[in-house]
Amino acid sequence: MNEKVHFSAKPELRTPALVVGWSMDAGRLGRRVTDYLVGKLGGEAFCEIEPADFFPLNGVTIVNDIVFFPESRFYACPDRDLVVFRSTPPSYEWYQFLNLILDVAQDYCHVREIYTVGSMIAMGAHTAPRQFFGTIGSPELKTELSGYELSRETDFETPPGGRPTLNSFFLWTAKKRGIPSANLWVPVPFYLVSADDPEAYRTALDFLSDRLNLGLDLTDLDEEAGLQNERIDQIRAAQPEIDSIIGKLERGLRLAEGEGEKLAKEVGDFLRDAGN
Repeated sequence: MNEKVHFSAKPELRTPALVVGWSMDAGRLGRRVTDYLVGKLGGEAFCEIEPADFFPLNGVTIVNDIVFFPESRFYACPDRDLVVFRSTPPSYEWYQFLNLILDVAQDYCHVREIYTVGSMIAMGAHTAPRQFFGTIGSPELKTELSGYELSRETDFETPPGGRPTLNSFFLWTAKKRGIPSANLWVPVPFYLVSADDPEAYRTALDFLSDRLNLGLDLTDLDEEAGLQNERIDQIRAAQPEIDSIIGKLERGLRLAEGEGEKLAKEVGDFLRDAGN
């Protein structure tokens, strides 16, 4: 195995699936999904990628007062034949980094399929059901996943001079290695980006539990989502302007200049204070 990959244990796995999540995406969706899987299924770290060639090491990243250090670690959940990889998105050498992930996944774990979990910013209201869709690496896997209503028949081509997303690049890299894979996307309402969106990561986890036979009980996430909705109801009741802005989103109306920024700040601040 490459010297940039360090094993600390050798779990007994058969032909597991691999779930990949990146920290610091909208609503921290990837991190929350992978944290939940590792915590619920008793995942134990067994391998990590040396950060030196892939991350800037001359400082730290601070988001909402929380310090983030580069982490690129594999966790094994043998009872469910699952491997979880969670990582800070690499800053350099994407292709080499992604191939190191696939070296571990293919050569050591013998994974049968891979799912990356990501989010995007949406202009919808939090009261609407979360959409859920995927970009899939092969027609065969798309057919297998057809019952989950992931497909939106999306047509897209990276503009000339543009760069694909990290998840799209991963999908391409996995396809070159012959590993069935899909990127899972859940849009997060823009005013929940700086907080959490338990409804969004519940959506992703519900799919993964069903597809991978994980047997997850997601009742705690239903309660967490309900509590967050109650808190947003509180700020709507206390601030008529915020209620009016969210009402516009619920009716599909365009926001006036500055309304989006005000909504994101007020809701984000309120949720963070309420969680302390």
